[in-house]
Amino acid sequence: MAPSVQTPPNESRPSARPWPVISSLRGHQAKYLPRDVAAGITLAAIAIPEQMATARLGGFPPVIGFFAFLAGTLAFAIFGGSRTLSAGADSTITPIFAGGLVLLAAAGSPAYAGMAAVIALIAGVILVGGGLFRLGWIADLLSAPVVTGFLAGIAIHVIVSQLPSLLGIPVAGDNLFRRVASIVAGLDQTNSWALALGLSVLVLVLVCERISPRIPGALLGVLATTACVMEFGLEGRGVAVLGAVPNKLPPLALPATSFDQLVHVVPLALIIAVVIMIQTAATSRSFVSDATEPPDINRDFIGVGAGNLLAGLFGAFPVNASPPRTAIAFETGSRSQITGLVAAVLVLCLVAFGTKFLTHVPQAALAGILLFVAFRIFRIRDMIAIYRLTVAEFALIIATMLSIVALPIETGVAIGIILSLLHGMWSATRARAIEFVRVPGTSIWWAPSDTEPGETLADVAVIAFQAPLSFLNADVFRRGLSEVIERRAERPSLVVLEAGNIIAIDYTAAQVFAETIRRCRSTGMTIAVARLESVRAQEAFARFGIIDLLGNDRLFRSVDDAIRSLAGNPSR
Repeated sequence: MAPSVQTPPNESRPSARPWPVISSLRGHQAKYLPRDVAAGITLAAIAIPEQMATARLGGFPPVIGFFAFLAGTLAFAIFGGSRTLSAGADSTITPIFAGGLVLLAAAGSPAYAGMAAVIALIAGVILVGGGLFRLGWIADLLSAPVVTGFLAGIAIHVIVSQLPSLLGIPVAGDNLFRRVASIVAGLDQTNSWALALGLSVLVLVLVCERISPRIPGALLGVLATTACVMEFGLEGRGVAVLGAVPNKLPPLALPATSFDQLVHVVPLALIIAVVIMIQTAATSRSFVSDATEPPDINRDFIGVGAGNLLAGLFGAFPVNASPPRTAIAFETGSRSQITGLVAAVLVLCLVAFGTKFLTHVPQAALAGILLFVAFRIFRIRDMIAIYRLTVAEFALIIATMLSIVALPIETGVAIGIILSLLHGMWSATRARAIEFVRVPGTSIWWAPSDTEPGETLADVAVIAFQAPLSFLNADVFRRGLSEVIERRAERPSLVVLEAGNIIAIDYTAAQVFAETIRRCRSTGMTIAVARLESVRAQEAFARFGIIDLLGNDRLFRSVDDAIRSLAGNPSR
């Protein structure tokens, strides 16, 4: 969900004035058009098999994946901000809403498809609203360990869901463990032809990815295995194929739904919207389409949200930003959303004129593609690195992964979000008060270390609290300040709070700080604040009356200023 950050060369500086629509064409030049078209052809070659496979993952006909891609691409090209982001069917969110929907309706039924479209519409409304109200911060709800565990759990679901197609065996069971048991029981019925086709596609995609991500290994694999099915009559040997595929776009319409269905799908749509926000933000930040400007995450929320609205009206399912497809567009020289539109035109041509060929595509080939996706998002290297650095955060990975594997997927995702928030709260409460020391021969006050001992003053205590002050850590702050003072051999006459890291303070913490000021004064100590640099914190100090209580003459730009002004000054 969060690939490495890359930025393209600075070839043109667009106008600072935002465009209401089609902003990716801002500053576009005619010389970029050949590269956009070439990148669009490559993108289509990657997207066609991927969208079919993702649709099957969700329990939909493959052509619905094409409709999702068309909706996501067209809407994002008009309303999105990124020049390279690709939106469409995505294997990260598909297991989440599919896992929730199978509890409400049979996969493939009209009710199932209708509720999927409703989820897309609700998620679209949430995303557009999130963009308009600038809620990009929601994308930071999940920490890296939780995201890693989330993806690992999703990967396990994808693998289990695709093994039956790869092996050519039937499967039963309404949860992951029963499906695993069914797969094990049916191993003796494995169709060797289906297994050979699926593994061939998987190996081909892995090899092509190793050589260059630009090589459409998935498309080559689908073409080759389909040719084998047709040439050797493998359908007669038990190899399952896609079958008849519709060749026309559905009319735009609101999906039929009932109030009871809405009650059940709204929570699921909210979870889907949060996951889409997180992945969209990660994709936009990772592939910056203009080196002269930061990505407009909120504008991209609107673009992907519009894609979900259009997908819902098409009768498709929710769409998401795709890091792999965006990476392909970026690496092949895309400079605008013309790339996505070219790919969409090619997909539309396939829907209109090429569905007869899709009839013979083996399901095992699409299973091979999805297994590749699953292996790719199971970030074993990240897990090992986190385990070596912090066992506590590795435990977050395992807890999130097990939640998604053992519980309904949407419940597991919700638990992952809660775990991430609890981890953030726990980190905030771990902040502690530290007594700073002066670096010898300088005016710098710094945290002490064993290698660089510093100096202290007998009647001055310089204390730092290295976190925002809130209700989460207000009592930790109060106790820490008292403990530092009590550890001194003699009670200091001046306490200086080094506030460089206090970027915010809420009402509860402000009341605790005011009480601390009064208590220090009651014992004859003077308290001052130095380096309160955050504008938010300064405004909070004024709003909550701390400056009035403390006095403007007790606010300083440096610790040394405070000591020179107040230490040893009888009038202080």
